[in-house]
Amino acid sequence: MLKSLFKDRTSSSEQVSSEENGKKEEKNMNENVITHVIAGREVTIETGQIARQANGSVVVRCGDAVLLATAVASKAPKEGIDFFPLTVEYIEKMYASGKIPGGFFKRETRPSTTATLTARLIDRPIRPSFPGEYKNDVQVVVTVLSHDQNVMPEPLAIVAASAALTVSDIPFIGPVGAALVCEVNGELVVNPPLEQVQEATLEIVVAGTKDAVLMIEAGASEVSEARIIESIQLAHRTIKETVALQEQLRQKFGKQKLEFVAPAIDGELKSKIEGILGNRIEDNMQSGSKKEIEDFLSDLESEVLSTCVAEDKSNEAEVKRIYGKVKKAQIRDIIITKQIRPDGRKTNEIRPISIGLGLLPSAHGSALFTRGETQSLGVVTLGTGSDEQIDDGLNETKRSSYYFHYNFPPYSVGETGFLGRTGRRELGHGALAQRALKSVLPVHSDFPYTIRIVSEILESNGSSSMASVCSGSLSLMDCGAPIKAPVSGIAMGLLLDDQGKYSILSDIQGLEDHYGDMDFKVAGTKDGITALQLDIKVSGLSEEILKEALAQANEGRMHILGKMNEVIEKPRDQVAANAPKIGFINIDPEKVGMLIGPGGKNIKSIEEATSATVYVVDGATGEVSVSADNQASLDKALNMITLMLKEVEVGDQLDATVVKVVNFGAFVNLTGTGKDALLHISKIAKERVENVEDYLKVGDALNVKVDEVANGKISVSRVLN
Repeated sequence: MLKSLFKDRTSSSEQVSSEENGKKEEKNMNENVITHVIAGREVTIETGQIARQANGSVVVRCGDAVLLATAVASKAPKEGIDFFPLTVEYIEKMYASGKIPGGFFKRETRPSTTATLTARLIDRPIRPSFPGEYKNDVQVVVTVLSHDQNVMPEPLAIVAASAALTVSDIPFIGPVGAALVCEVNGELVVNPPLEQVQEATLEIVVAGTKDAVLMIEAGASEVSEARIIESIQLAHRTIKETVALQEQLRQKFGKQKLEFVAPAIDGELKSKIEGILGNRIEDNMQSGSKKEIEDFLSDLESEVLSTCVAEDKSNEAEVKRIYGKVKKAQIRDIIITKQIRPDGRKTNEIRPISIGLGLLPSAHGSALFTRGETQSLGVVTLGTGSDEQIDDGLNETKRSSYYFHYNFPPYSVGETGFLGRTGRRELGHGALAQRALKSVLPVHSDFPYTIRIVSEILESNGSSSMASVCSGSLSLMDCGAPIKAPVSGIAMGLLLDDQGKYSILSDIQGLEDHYGDMDFKVAGTKDGITALQLDIKVSGLSEEILKEALAQANEGRMHILGKMNEVIEKPRDQVAANAPKIGFINIDPEKVGMLIGPGGKNIKSIEEATSATVYVVDGATGEVSVSADNQASLDKALNMITLMLKEVEVGDQLDATVVKVVNFGAFVNLTGTGKDALLHISKIAKERVENVEDYLKVGDALNVKVDEVANGKISVSRVLN
């Protein structure tokens, strides 16, 4: 495989001359390779030849797509933290698709939005596949060395990352496999090429182990829960194949895993802390607000620390660790066995909802959606073709007339912090909300606007991304965008104990998300699902629980949708009065240059005369977009374009402006046509004209009639009353 990836450019004098050594080298290069046909495509994984100083590294190939995945762990755990310090990077090299990066420096800089979202997608299924107390820094880097636009990179990248961890000595509890399933023309297809993905009514990436599902990311066009389950089942069959391939790789070439022993618990200290807590968590977690519960838990921790920490503070970290474990166990037990939620709700109960529309007078559409202590302000702005988002990635450059931006300022959770940086959370939540609303948007030819939706999270205590779906849907209807149907979203949670007892929670809040085992977001219309995202913190999710969670999520979605419909059931009849007016005109592609004019002269003249904006959408087809603040300006600009490109014919009567006076007449510009014509001295007036300047001067406006068109030259006569 390496010989096909990296061409041998050594000179003949540098090459091994011994035939025996050559055969040995060939054997060594081939024996670290595993190949298997998965979903009709040959997938090859190689290890031991590239990036050998990493704890684990693999080169994965499918078609012309080549990914290098590396995994490195620190030699010692990070002290004083209560989380697993895993970082995942997905690096797109522009040379992978034969491109040179734009910009002054001509090198890759910040990761693209696509790369960031792919890194998150890799992170989500591998994060729960490490020992619970493992605190060593782990960095996984997946680099695209060669890109194949017919191979969707996401599932391959997850497999590559898992394979690098699997062959390494890092204590990774894997492998993890992945698959993409699309519904194309009513049929479910596994790992289809890009052209089929673009036509799909369902696109779902599933990752998991050979026994259970760990992660789901899906977008759909109002697909049923049953179809979602069917696609997951199909994906899982392929996942088992990718897992088996990695297991074979580990058996043959994997390193011996480093032994990891979780820190022991001081039983005496644990009992002391349990005695301090007693039933106080249960007694104080049935009707409190987020702040009240946080304050109570903070005060409780302070009491535990003051009682249990030694004078020299030597055991403070251990006290905090054990307190955290006892607190988590009690909260989980209260919810699972006693069905008591922090705010006193039933497991399937939705928090109170309030909705406001049209709050921002200058915006084209706005809605404030509040559910419990989570609040999203959705704002829609309608733009023109020049406002489209340009995505210049590894695939062909494309333009998008719809995008969704999500902002999560620190004040939304009562904290201070840095503003202005768009992190992975913002990009991920925005992409999920964007996907949820995409399938209900009108066809661009029927509603030729660029649509930008912004969700400003003003308050957060659970599932701000699903609140963003609701505020986005409401604000679209408020601005008059003719969406097919309103969309609502809900976040589901799960707590699962060692005995198999579980509790599925509707509309989870922050504390339930933090201490729970599942974050399951479902968005859709009354007719079906439009987006779905699942993350599991435990070893996997059974099909039984998944079906039950989907059914309970449907009930919740319908409840939220009912509340939304009480405020607004369908889009307003017209777009906002202050939204731009847009029109299209198709011209002869050969006349695009004529419309633009030298240095854009002609378009500028139209824009100056009308205050409209003229934008050539596609020079190859001659599609031109015109936008203006009002209908009169739009109509005037469209008429000027028509007139400018119209072939001047004998008999046409046009307005004109004198641009030059000569002794035999005057040259006039035919208004709106971009063409000049000769007004001969004999056709200026009824009487004989001796001196042209006695009748005309530069800048005079007059009406003329076309007398002759020959060889591109136009002759006119003045129209006299």
